[in-house]
Amino acid sequence: MQILIIHGPNLNLLGEREIEIYGNSTLKEVNSYIRKYAKTKKIKLKIFQTNHEGKIIDLIASHRKWADCLIINPAAFTYYSYAIRDAIKAVNIKTIEVHLSDIKKREAFRRNSIILPVCAKQISGLGKDSYIKAMDFCLKDK
Repeated sequence: MQILIIHGPNLNLLGEREIEIYGNSTLKEVNSYIRKYAKTKKIKLKIFQTNHEGKIIDLIASHRKWADCLIINPAAFTYYSYAIRDAIKAVNIKTIEVHLSDIKKREAFRRNSIILPVCAKQISGLGKDSYIKAMDFCLKDK
């Protein structure tokens, strides 16, 4: 199993910003946690973080033949990036949308994901374990 993980905008600031919402783990710590779990499941990972919409689209397209599964935390792009939605729809990769916080319990504008309709599942509100649950979902029906 080969999984592409993409962290969207501002996730490079984890551990510094809005700790009461996102927790105190840094992105480096989250990635280490993800890698450790993936190793126990013999999952090959590629993990990227970018604040740029076009870079996310390029990563999805350039890994379409490599990845068996895409785990994406589109962050703020969740609510308005039809370009990312179209990129996911254009490739034949099982995709899971993840969020550290429970977006359904946040501000009204965060409750409607335009990315979700092109994903197999959304997992949110479990902190860094959202990524673990997403990897487990990737392994189902592999």
